Amino acid sequence: MLFWILVAALTAALAVILLYPLLRGAKAADNIRAGETAVYRDQLRELDRDLDGGLITPEEADYARAEIGRRLIAVSADEPAETPKPARHHRFTEAFVLLLLPVLGLCLYLTTGRPDLPSQPLEARLENPGNDVAVLITKAERHLAEKPDDGKGWDVLAPIYFRTMRVNDAQVAYRNAIRLLGPSPVRLDGLAETLMAVSDGVVTEEARQVLEQSLMLEPDNPRARFYIALSMEQAGRPDEARQAFEALAKQSPADAPWLPLVNQHIAMNGGAPAGAGSAAPGAGSAAPGTNPSAPGNPTQQDVAAAETMNAGDRQQMIRGMVESLDAKLSEDPNNFEGWMRLVRSYAVLNDKDRAAGALKRGLAAFPPPGEQGRQLLALARELGIATEGATQ
Repeated sequence: MLFWILVAALTAALAVILLYPLLRGAKAADNIRAGETAVYRDQLRELDRDLDGGLITPEEADYARAEIGRRLIAVSADEPAETPKPARHHRFTEAFVLLLLPVLGLCLYLTTGRPDLPSQPLEARLENPGNDVAVLITKAERHLAEKPDDGKGWDVLAPIYFRTMRVNDAQVAYRNAIRLLGPSPVRLDGLAETLMAVSDGVVTEEARQVLEQSLMLEPDNPRARFYIALSMEQAGRPDEARQAFEALAKQSPADAPWLPLVNQHIAMNGGAPAGAGSAAPGAGSAAPGTNPSAPGNPTQQDVAAAETMNAGDRQQMIRGMVESLDAKLSEDPNNFEGWMRLVRSYAVLNDKDRAAGALKRGLAAFPPPGEQGRQLLALARELGIATEGATQ
């Protein structure tokens, strides 16, 4: 009930504000003319006082009186010669403001709003947050404010802060989790990524030290090894960066989701990705059970040609092969490996629109209820490709 009272009061106040200029009519102009006339009459009386007091000469007084009289006559001439008519009311506009505008607002609220939804104070939403991430974060923050030594709470909250781009809060949360629960590869990698996000993607010296600490705990940690190689690339040491990326590529499984990106950095630093992965992003080496002669797979000649090209020509060749694979899949969509490769290739080429389009076409050939369709959706989630609408 209080809500509707507030709505009625706000509507009435708005109507008064809108109607006030219409109800005033021509009174404002009349008030201006009356004010000017009073000012000139005061000037005439002040002129007489100055003359009597000897402050001005009679000649100066006559000249000033003539000028003031001229202005007074000019103002009087602007006044209507006949009795002004009563101010005309804007009946239609007033009716619109008083009746139609509130009715339109009410209809809009009833159409798009939720008048049946009960009020939800913050305490009630904190008790039952549902899928509201902001409320979940607020609930966790309240808990940690009461129990700041809850390491598990900081450990859960840190990646949520990072995903919502609250990188400074994420950095504090990761440091608290490491302090209370001890370092782990996951926490150290998260802290390093947060430090890089703060520095706009640059692997700073502090981030590198955190990554090296992560490698001490897990020497085969691919994420830490990738970022350390990236720091060499950013520092202008392409040979060291290429060697680090090549070492990571050799230790990675053939179907590792990060392998296309590693191969791309190898190419950027003047190297040739090993195996068939050099010919098309995301191709990787032939996985067990795959058919090398399947449509869209790179040939040995393609691989040999890629190894002799510079980075720019190799990138152009890669794009051409991806477009060729796309055309072949349009003619023959019954190639699951080809759809996996095409989606990954467009993602590596940073063409998310085409990647989403390829995903949708691949799911049309291999629907999600099947195992192959689920693999396509899992790949899309790994690559950050939107899956909404892809299954329609």
